[in-house]
Amino acid sequence: MDQHCKILLVEDDENLGFVVKDNLEEMGYEVAHARDGHEAQKLFYKHEFDVILMDVMLPKVDGFELTAEFRAANPGIPVIFLTAKSLKEDRIRGFKLGADDYVTKPFSMEELQLRIEALMKRVYGHLQEGGKSFRIGRYEFDYENMQLRLADKVQKLTQKEAELLRLLCVKQNEVLKREKALELIWGENDYFAGRSMDVFISKLRKHLSEDPDVSIENLHGVGFKLSVSGDKSKETGQAE
Repeated sequence: MDQHCKILLVEDDENLGFVVKDNLEEMGYEVAHARDGHEAQKLFYKHEFDVILMDVMLPKVDGFELTAEFRAANPGIPVIFLTAKSLKEDRIRGFKLGADDYVTKPFSMEELQLRIEALMKRVYGHLQEGGKSFRIGRYEFDYENMQLRLADKVQKLTQKEAELLRLLCVKQNEVLKREKALELIWGENDYFAGRSMDVFISKLRKHLSEDPDVSIENLHGVGFKLSVSGDKSKETGQAE
């Protein structure tokens, strides 16, 4: 576990917030606790955080709205939702906003710690295969800086978009199996993670839409394939 990991805890329940903050600090994390949306906004824009623990039901500004705002300001910031809600619609909405994980109340501190550590490893750790820079048709993909460039146009990618595109590049013109991508990037292979990945695939298709020679094929029930007509794409970086 990264002893210097800084967490923004957004939780309006005073007792729960105190317990979670106290336990996480005993584990070695640095934690700032916001009790409502406005306080969370002040902390977010004043400090840099590695992970956000976000309660969904908040006074003043709800967790979904807050997450959308924070993700617009910092697309790569990892978010774990803390929620008493278990409705499928709420989870899908959260994943569409880019949430990395859900923890349903009541939860144990052991579970929360494991989820934070798994998330930190997925988001900030390096994938074990592939390089740092790729050419995809007319695009240049800089994985390390999470940028996709076409001529003088630069598209900033989220962490998950960059990780998913990197795997597709590593497997270019081959099938990237769904279960492999889900396990490497989401850490699990279930319905909600699968729906989340489908959302990110759609986003990548949009980002790559200006080159008609580039496509991401959906092989139903199997996986995805990044194809470039004429196989013009190549890796330009070195393996890590």
